[in-house]
Amino acid sequence: MLEEVGQWLRRRSWSAADRPLDQVLAAKRRTGSLVSVVLPALDEEETVGEIVSVIRRDLPELVDELVVMDSGSADRTADRAAAAGAKVIHRDEVLPQLPPEPGKGEVLWRSLLVTHGDIVCFVDADLRDFSADFVSGTVGPLLTDPDIAFVKAMYDRALGEAPAGGGRVTELVARPLLNLHWPRLAGFVQPLGGEYAARRTLLESLPFPVGYGVELALLIDALEAVGLDALAQVDVGVRRHRHQDGQALGRMAAAIQATAERRLARTGGADGMARTDGP
Repeated sequence: MLEEVGQWLRRRSWSAADRPLDQVLAAKRRTGSLVSVVLPALDEEETVGEIVSVIRRDLPELVDELVVMDSGSADRTADRAAAAGAKVIHRDEVLPQLPPEPGKGEVLWRSLLVTHGDIVCFVDADLRDFSADFVSGTVGPLLTDPDIAFVKAMYDRALGEAPAGGGRVTELVARPLLNLHWPRLAGFVQPLGGEYAARRTLLESLPFPVGYGVELALLIDALEAVGLDALAQVDVGVRRHRHQDGQALGRMAAAIQATAERRLARTGGADGMARTDGP
């Protein structure tokens, strides 16, 4: 591990408990920042309502805007989210003149056009046993430290009844790519996790790939844009969600590989090298 990464881990890795909610709320009042939470959702009727309910119940003073971006659900995702108190926006309603592309990244990008928070927090809509720490934990450092621009959640990933073992694409594809080509990002425990928060000013400056590679792309591009010390991670406990089958994991792995290759071609192929052309 690079010495820089070791120092970063000591300075920029925390637990959600390190910033109690009252401290986070005091920082929010002091800064006057608005917080938007966005749940990208596709056929998540079983889980989306509970996630929205927990955020509404536990974080009414922290979250100013709670939006579920429905990317074409065929089930009752939109109804469940709205009944629980979220504002539901269908992907096709945002820039309707621009035909939608399949994939999570485009939905996240469109969400920036219909939200207004200074800080935007993304949360996957398939989480089970959801904790409000996923939101307050990632938003907290952005409210309390003006030098931080991007915060990823870290957690144990349960696999079935086992407390760990999830995150197979992370361990088999993403982590080797980061260790080889972007070693300054090697300290991130969940580089592909869908729970993270960032300043709007940063997000609006970054390109969003349309597919599954969006989380890796944003992490790499954020490093390039603001540097390692402006990135952080917060332990929020355990993440439980629906696991993909082998074919889906294969598609995800291919998307991650393609995302990495595009960024290597753009930068010349090494961590920390200057950008040579546009996104």
